[in-house]
Amino acid sequence: MACRVQHSIHNTFLFLSSTPLRNSLNPTTRSYFKNRISFSKKMFLSSSTTAFYCTCSTSSSSGGKDSFLTNGGDEFVLTTPLYYVNAPPHMGSAYTTIAADAIARFQRLLEKKVIFITGTDEHGEKIATAAAANGSIPSEHCDVVSQAYKALWKDLDISYDKFIRTTDPKHEAVVKEFYSRVLANGDIYRADYEGLYCVNCEEYKDEKDLLENNCCPTHLKPCVKRKEDNYFFALSKYQQQLEDVLKQNPGFVQPSYRLNEVQGWIKNGLKDFSISRASVDWGIAVPNDYEQTIYVWFDALLGYVSALLEDSELASLETAISSGWPASLHLIGKDILRFHAVYWPAMLMSAGIGLPKMVFGHGFLTKDGMKMGKSLGNTLEPKDLVQRFGPDAVRYFFLREVEFGNDGDYSEERFIRMINANLANTIGNLLNRTLGLLKKNCQSTLAVDSYVDAEGNKLKDTVEKLVEKAHKHYQNLELSAACETVLEIGNAGNLYIDGQAPWTLFKQGGTAFETAAKDLVIVLEAMRIISIALSPITPGLSLRIYSQLGYSEEQFNAVIWSDTKWGGLKAGQVMAQPTPIFARIEDGTEAETKSAVTKKVSKKEKAPKSKSPVEA
Repeated sequence: MACRVQHSIHNTFLFLSSTPLRNSLNPTTRSYFKNRISFSKKMFLSSSTTAFYCTCSTSSSSGGKDSFLTNGGDEFVLTTPLYYVNAPPHMGSAYTTIAADAIARFQRLLEKKVIFITGTDEHGEKIATAAAANGSIPSEHCDVVSQAYKALWKDLDISYDKFIRTTDPKHEAVVKEFYSRVLANGDIYRADYEGLYCVNCEEYKDEKDLLENNCCPTHLKPCVKRKEDNYFFALSKYQQQLEDVLKQNPGFVQPSYRLNEVQGWIKNGLKDFSISRASVDWGIAVPNDYEQTIYVWFDALLGYVSALLEDSELASLETAISSGWPASLHLIGKDILRFHAVYWPAMLMSAGIGLPKMVFGHGFLTKDGMKMGKSLGNTLEPKDLVQRFGPDAVRYFFLREVEFGNDGDYSEERFIRMINANLANTIGNLLNRTLGLLKKNCQSTLAVDSYVDAEGNKLKDTVEKLVEKAHKHYQNLELSAACETVLEIGNAGNLYIDGQAPWTLFKQGGTAFETAAKDLVIVLEAMRIISIALSPITPGLSLRIYSQLGYSEEQFNAVIWSDTKWGGLKAGQVMAQPTPIFARIEDGTEAETKSAVTKKVSKKEKAPKSKSPVEA
């Protein structure tokens, strides 16, 4: 562990007495410092202030992205970006939030105290422009769009703990206090700036980074020349410290190829950046100059801190920090990586606040080969997808289809094919036919404990290995691989029941009947484990599986990851009546074919009904 210190008497006290340091220590060490560090109040009457920050590495020397997820305390704080409310939510923002929710749910299964933060960024030029275009004032516009985000998160089964709006008075108080602390540290100055400005990015661009006609490479729109008298943050002052952070803790930015990007930006030299706007009224006033408002990143990034405040608490920076900071994980799109992996750590260093443990920059979702975004006008509407296919299908497809961190492309044909194959067939059909056999031959009652005679059983051994594998994938934020691994349990269950052919054994009676009854219990135990292991991805589907196995919703909500251990189902346990847990999706071609076949059959004698394995 290495620590670089730039200190003052004032901020040394603030740092040693605050949660960023306390949270980085184990309980024994915390107690040691608590009992041994004390200062006279007279020491802190001086107005002298400068930054005191810690860049202690919390990862193993390997820098693996699972380092902080497998180590550390009982608290896990993760954030999505605070989404910009210039327009309603799109699939890109939904994707980030679905992924964050899966991670939060997995951490809760590990019995971590999770604080899952999301929210909306509601200040800036684009907001005022969007409100005017809709014939409303900015505050009304923000209320409508912020509510749209909340409604979508409900539709997608997003289990957030905190929803922060940057127009919240408590957030404004935290931002002003943070700004004042950085100002007192000598890291804010006033200057003129002239350059090419992207309204959509809300930042000045280097001409060398632009496309033809000075177009922004992200939004494909021309940047405009601007000259402003603004306040600037001395980012260049923190170049060496940022290099040290990444060298000591290579797991700070993930995936590793994103770390290479960040190191490249820093190596090329850091420029101070503007943190205020003289021409924008819709924002938080600069504390020392009410004619200017605080620029978006010096405002929105603080939402990760202000969100930690309870409604009943005094809105102060220190109170917020002591309520859960530092964050365990910032989950963002790669387009805002620079702000989270360069600007934000430097800002925190200046204010004497501990750094988050990890910044993970995922890729873009594309449609027709282009990034989806409100500014580009080619969005895929998540609300429409949920209404057509349900939240579990939407969650599963995007987390299974896209290797987390990389770009991914949406195709409705691929969507339907994957959902039908994985959820309706592999998992849904396995449960339905097994319960059907149990109902027909065992009155829906389990004959034995799932652990009885299971030692050495090939399915049990396979399931245990796959559960451990899925656990590692979740820890490493490999969400697609986690989905695939849980699906392998379903595949193994189907192979097992097909190989054992219990429908044949039941007909033979005697010991063969007993063997068949035990086989059904073993398959249903695998289904119980699937319901838990897949619950971070498809919480609704997992609940339906668990309910079919005779459990209540309350029991499902109480499960933890250790419940994936083999042996949960008990003899005498009564299963629910078999009901399909996931309906197969019919695309247009399938629907037309089915309709044509139905009409053809109706003109002739009624076709004989073929027997399924359950009825055979």
